[in-house]
Amino acid sequence: MAQPNSLYTLVNSGIFIPERLHLFASISGFTDAGSAMQQISEHILGNLEYETIVVFNNDELLDYRSRRPVMYFEQDHIEDYQPASLSLYLVRDEVGTQFLFLNGYEPDFKWEAFASAIEQLFSLLVIEDMTWLHAIPFPIPHTKPVGVTVSGNQKEVIAEYSEWKPRTQVPGNIMHLLEYRLTQANIPSTGFVLLVPHYLSDSDFPQAAVAGLELISSHLNLVFPTDDLRDEGDAFLRRITTQMAENQDLARMVQGLETSFQNERSANGLGSVKPRERAIPDADEIAAELEGYLASHQKNKQENEEDQD
Repeated sequence: MAQPNSLYTLVNSGIFIPERLHLFASISGFTDAGSAMQQISEHILGNLEYETIVVFNNDELLDYRSRRPVMYFEQDHIEDYQPASLSLYLVRDEVGTQFLFLNGYEPDFKWEAFASAIEQLFSLLVIEDMTWLHAIPFPIPHTKPVGVTVSGNQKEVIAEYSEWKPRTQVPGNIMHLLEYRLTQANIPSTGFVLLVPHYLSDSDFPQAAVAGLELISSHLNLVFPTDDLRDEGDAFLRRITTQMAENQDLARMVQGLETSFQNERSANGLGSVKPRERAIPDADEIAAELEGYLASHQKNKQENEEDQD
């Protein structure tokens, strides 16, 4: 297969890649609320069969000084190092259905060239469509399902799934540009942005990862193993519930979010999750109350990993 672009290298050329596969993209950008993207990426690549088919060129796209690679120092020499990765994978879901998975860092440079390279891959591999996932902090309580706002050029998908339709300006990321360019090229594109409780945005929130996988599963008819994530999410919620029972200030803060959330849905109609000018607690206030819980959660996680080792 010919090498059409200096930004990437085609690998494993002997692998048969069916035409008209769905492309699912999860690229880390300026925010990953609840570590949703990280959890989903680790879950897919850690539990499903895959082959790497495209590797993007770090020297063209990455600012090494802002994202320094990890070097492994062995007593008196560098034994190895771990470069950043941005790759396209051919993955089989739990029942053997194949799809393409674009995963890794957000390019620091050459956004337009990267978008053009993705368009070339759509043509080269005869890809059916693109669906991407992202997660942002949002004033929503953890006692309610993780919300979602949807963008793209698939009106029926937006009508089915989108709960919040803002008219605003946002800091752009590479997936916004890809969606824009693919739409101009009349390629089906859908973006799911998860609305994660803002006071949990700096912690691993398993419910966000499960919600993201459920959306992708429903939209693309893929099957993902989620039992472990669901168990982690149940344990996470039980610990927060215990913390709220022991701290009435925290309970009142969460109740304030619930009331604000419910009032907005009643005033604007079901599915209209419009943010307020709001007199609700900010992230720092609730984070202070949850500090003890989050610290213990991280300690328990580390102890479990040590026990497994």
